[in-house]
Amino acid sequence: MPFPLWMQTMILMALQLNSVCSQSPPYPQSNIISGMDFHWPSHIRMASGSDNWPITWADDDNQYTVWGDGGGFFGTNGIGRSSMGVARISGNWHDWHPTNIWGGYGGENTHEKVGKSYGIVCIEGVLYMWAGLFKPHSNPFEEVRIGRSEDHGASWSFADWSFTREQLVMMPTVCNYGKNYEGARDQYLYSYLIRFQSEEGPDDYEDKVDWLNAQKPGLIDLARVHKDSIMQRSAYSFFSGMKHNEPSWTKNIEARQPVYTDPSGVGWCINVSYNSGLGRYLLTTEHTETHRGNIGVFEAPEPWGPWRTVYYETEWGKGHIPLNTFYWNFSNKWTSEDGKTFSLIFTGRKENDSFNVIRGRFETAE
Repeated sequence: MPFPLWMQTMILMALQLNSVCSQSPPYPQSNIISGMDFHWPSHIRMASGSDNWPITWADDDNQYTVWGDGGGFFGTNGIGRSSMGVARISGNWHDWHPTNIWGGYGGENTHEKVGKSYGIVCIEGVLYMWAGLFKPHSNPFEEVRIGRSEDHGASWSFADWSFTREQLVMMPTVCNYGKNYEGARDQYLYSYLIRFQSEEGPDDYEDKVDWLNAQKPGLIDLARVHKDSIMQRSAYSFFSGMKHNEPSWTKNIEARQPVYTDPSGVGWCINVSYNSGLGRYLLTTEHTETHRGNIGVFEAPEPWGPWRTVYYETEWGKGHIPLNTFYWNFSNKWTSEDGKTFSLIFTGRKENDSFNVIRGRFETAE
């Protein structure tokens, strides 16, 4: 005799809940960073209608950040709207001031560029950012290009080459170090490339977000290029595995090997930065399902790993914010010298479709 409909529904809900809650981290717990505490009273929300917000610490001691689809600071989703904009943030974590400098409401410079970015970095006074989603209504992940600005974000030029969907490159980010790239391990810029997995796409970009989904299985690749040759495609090499305890590199993108894997998936955007106080690279991404606050934070001694889990949760921020966040990144300028106290910038959908920052502290093994 079949179960009644109400019981079938309850069973299905229980199975779905168990599926979400039973997700386990893809890597063992860190023996350096044992967890994270978030100080929710410190949460600040600004720039309603503008999302993403990767950030870098520049040579002029300001931070530069990129937003998508909105008016930036002091604008709204409809007032001053730019597909992609750049803002400057001056000041310390407890006393800061933002200015739109490329697009947005009252921006110092206007433009018509369409796209999104999830990775920006300053190296020797020059800003670089990866950008994609140039055709969000037709083929959103067709290609990604690296951009360059020699005037602190006031104007941008983009490479005449790209990584493509056919190469299974989705949305890259860059590894950030200290002010003006100080403290970098070597002379290279490291870029993390999400491995494209899904072939799903929406009929209506504005009404559906199905194509902005967790990529399963979750794979992240690593590319490097000398800091003097960032705009040259031929200068890029790709991680191809470990040999004799040393990373190997190939010029053939088809021969690349992932540096990070998670069967539960990775988000369609990620972030990586180096915490000099703790001496660890920090990677943040989603897992399981997008736009649900399913956060994963991982640490490693090198850009290619090996990774260990710092924090792996579902429904991050429950009881404090709506459960729709999808992107998180750390401000290196707003991190304490010992690396333990951080400022986490995050974004999401609806109310969290905005610039959000919260203070927190890493729990360390000591």
